[in-house]
Amino acid sequence: MECRSLHKLTPALGILQDRGYQVALVTDGRMSGASGKIPAAIHLTPEAAAGGPIGRIRDGDLVRLDATAGTLDVLIDDDDVFAAREITGAALDDASWSGTGRELFSVFRRQVGPADRGASVITNTPEGVL
Repeated sequence: MECRSLHKLTPALGILQDRGYQVALVTDGRMSGASGKIPAAIHLTPEAAAGGPIGRIRDGDLVRLDATAGTLDVLIDDDDVFAAREITGAALDDASWSGTGRELFSVFRRQVGPADRGASVITNTPEGVL
């Protein structure tokens, strides 16, 4: 699912949770903390754009999120099938959003480091974090 503002999902997920469903938000998108009462696995690394396995997850896949252990598992019977899937989910083309103000931050999206190194544009160097 592609969604510009992940925070807009949390109220709907909260309603589902109130109705007895078990829900969580899993994304490699940039989301600033406060997801409220919804368990959230954010800033997964390596990200889809960097070839990370989150880019192989498809609609309908079952995943297990263990917030205590810090693990996320895709429950698929054949590891080879999962590994062979094409990575999707890389950043959307900036041209399709021209004129919305999004282009003002394109330099940051191109330069930001991976989540496991702080997701910073300031400390992202070829050698790693400064």
